[in-house]
Formats: sequence, structure tokens, C-alpha cells
Amino acid sequence: MRVAIFGAGAVGCYFGAMFARAGVPVTLIGRPSLVEAVTEHGLILEKDGTTEVLKPEATTEAEAVKGATLVLVCVKSPDTAAAGKAIRRHLAPGATVMSLQNGIGNAEILAEILDRPVLPVVVYVAAAMAGPGHVLHRGRGDLVLGEGPGAQAAAARFRAVQVPAEVSAQAEAALWTKLTLNCALNAISALTLRDYGTIARRPEALATFTALVEECRAVAAASGVTLPADMLDRVLALTATMPGQLSSTAQDVMAGKRTEIAQLNGEIARRGAALGVPAPLNRALAMMVELLEET
Repeated sequence: MRVAIFGAGAVGCYFGAMFARAGVPVTLIGRPSLVEAVTEHGLILEKDGTTEVLKPEATTEAEAVKGATLVLVCVKSPDTAAAGKAIRRHLAPGATVMSLQNGIGNAEILAEILDRPVLPVVVYVAAAMAGPGHVLHRGRGDLVLGEGPGAQAAAARFRAVQVPAEVSAQAEAALWTKLTLNCALNAISALTLRDYGTIARRPEALATFTALVEECRAVAAASGVTLPADMLDRVLALTATMPGQLSSTAQDVMAGKRTEIAQLNGEIARRGAALGVPAPLNRALAMMVELLEET
């Protein structure tokens, strides 16, 4: 068995590290700075108060997915189509391809390009790159896989390397739930460069979270998806369990990288417009982060 991770950022490096520490051959496919760091010094995993140095392979070349049993696509949502085109002619016939990405619809985009099933995966992990080749784990690390060919076997492989994973018929609803969590927090964190705990302590926070969640709920319902009744409580719980966490969108802004805001608040705004469901707060937050990216 070999695992290939295409788009090895914080999420990809974390799960790659979990496989590597269990002795599974891993190939990270990422930016030159990552490849250089991992080749020279190994992949550093900082987790649970300890630091380990692991030795996965690392390359910038898409053809490195060749022969891999599991292929984890971890690129930013705007790069999904390009990722599919890059790997499609190199995939082994029996490979299980998984989309470990934010937003909704990425697995479908990949499946259409690759002309093969792609498993959607809901990722619950707080991880960040503390430097090239240095992944910092801050919390959780569990997965929910959508149903499909190879899903049960893939989940078992993750569990074997101490990554909690389950297969669920409710994966689409779980993706929408995570999308809503991101819509409630990511843009605010990015615009203010503040962590979840600081945001939640503001007296205006509850009303703001409520408005964002209700916009997402209305758009989800119009799309045929029912969000959990306790969605707002889940947002508040996240700010309590991860008070020091900066959103991935904030981390991208700080690093001068393109964000996924168009696939988060922007996706709610677009879908809402198409379905006749107003989502003005999501639209405004998406616009502001996009303007910030242009500076």
C-alpha cells in the first residue's frame, strides 16, 4: 500500500504524517518549498506536546500518484479542476481517490474529470504549517467519508493509523454542516485576524453567528439539505473548544495566499441568488475578503 497526497498543505501534511508514522509509504506532492524542506530535514509533526521527524517522499510532480492505493486530493477548492486534469492519466486503475477539501461539490468536479468515483470526505482537523515541512496539529483529526466504492476499506486504513474515520450516508449533510461552520467564522477571522475565542467574546457575535447560520440554513434547505437543528450551538462550541484557532482563511490572508472564500460565503451567496434565497451577510463577507486579497 502507498498513499499519495496531491496538494500537501496543512491538512495533507497532517494525514500524510499519520500514515508515515505508522510505517506506510507516503508521497507528498506540493510546492517546491515543501519538497525542499522535507527532502532535507524530513516532515516535522508537532502533536500532543511532542515533535516527530518523519521521512515521506516529496515531489512537485503529479505523476507521483502513479501506483498509489489511496490518493488524497487536498488542494484549495479553486484548484480542483486543475488537480483532476494533472493526475487523471497517472492514476492506477484500482486507486481510491478522495477529496479532503473545504466546500461542497469538489468530489463531483473531480469525478467528472477523472471519469471514476471520487469519495467526498468531511475533514475535522485544526492544523497549520508552522514553516516549510513543519505541520502543527492543534485539535481533532477525524474524517467522515461518503459512501462509494472503496469507502469502507479506506476508512479502515485511516483507523489503522490512528485517524478516526467512518463512512456515512449523511456525508453531504456533513459537508454542508462544515461549510456553515466555516461561513460563520472564517471570513470574520480573516478580516480581523482574530482567533475564534476573541471573536466569540464580542457582544455582537451571537447575533452575527445567528444571522449567518440562518442564511446558510435557508440556502441548504432550498438545495434539498437539512442542517442540524443545533447548528448555532455547534458554531459556539467550536469557539469554545478551539478558542485560539485562526481560520484557514485568515492563515491564507496572512501568508499572502489566495483564499477559498468564493467556495465558502461566496458559494452560499451564489447558490442563494440562483435559488431566490437572500444571503446578504454572506455576500458582504465574501466581497470584503475578496477585496482584502486584492490589496
